[in-house]
Amino acid sequence: MAQKITQVALLVNDYDEAIKFYTQKLNFELVEDTVLSAIKRWVVIAPPGSVGCRILLAKANGEKELASVGNQTGGRVFLFLQTDSLIDDHDNLIKNEVKVVRGPLKEKYGTVLVFEDLYGNLWDLIEPLK
Repeated sequence: MAQKITQVALLVNDYDEAIKFYTQKLNFELVEDTVLSAIKRWVVIAPPGSVGCRILLAKANGEKELASVGNQTGGRVFLFLQTDSLIDDHDNLIKNEVKVVRGPLKEKYGTVLVFEDLYGNLWDLIEPLK
């Protein structure tokens, strides 16, 4: 039996503001945006050229979910985005006023920087060693 993770849910306050951030500031692709009800949509995004795991934008519902927006991992890095050009992606983050928390730094596994998304979730942007 073969299995793979195809999507990870990311809690957001608002579908449209999240779509705008990820597609306009990080250049992600909007893969799907399907209305399921008056308050629920199935919204999937992915990095450009990605063939791996995608992100399902899930609008927070209720007090517990709303409190977790931007802090799904208790303040640790939540998602890891691999790139083939950290310099270009770093320039894009700066141009689009995305907060870079630390880096770029050279590590044993490659070059990495940490940035925040619009809700404060931490992401590692990694260019692996070649």
